[in-house]
Amino acid sequence: MDNGALLYKGGMCVYTFICYGKCSTCQKARRHLEELNVSFVVREIKEENPTVEELKEWCAMSGLPLRKFFNTSGIKYRELELSKKMDSLSDEEKLVLLASDGMLVKRPLLVSEDTVIVGYRSDVYEGLK
Repeated sequence: MDNGALLYKGGMCVYTFICYGKCSTCQKARRHLEELNVSFVVREIKEENPTVEELKEWCAMSGLPLRKFFNTSGIKYRELELSKKMDSLSDEEKLVLLASDGMLVKRPLLVSEDTVIVGYRSDVYEGLK
């Protein structure tokens, strides 16, 4: 089973924690999940980019606009001057861009069967107990 699939362990949901290991926010989020005893598997975004299909599904589950999945503070985002282009890109173009380079994706992502949490929000993580 690949790391992107939802796992169950003893009847308990195991989340997929999609992160960049060198990111301090991802490290903080991971520690928080561990403190809360939330079961998760780690998926390194640089090694396994989200696919267009995954991104479509996650966007729909999150209820967020696709632009919220972009790492707007990232180097790649700035290099591509995406802040100037975002409004002119179609959703399909945005999906292809996000799937082309994991560093464009806002991290961490916490994915379950019916939930996607984009970015680290301690208050939302607290609700996972």
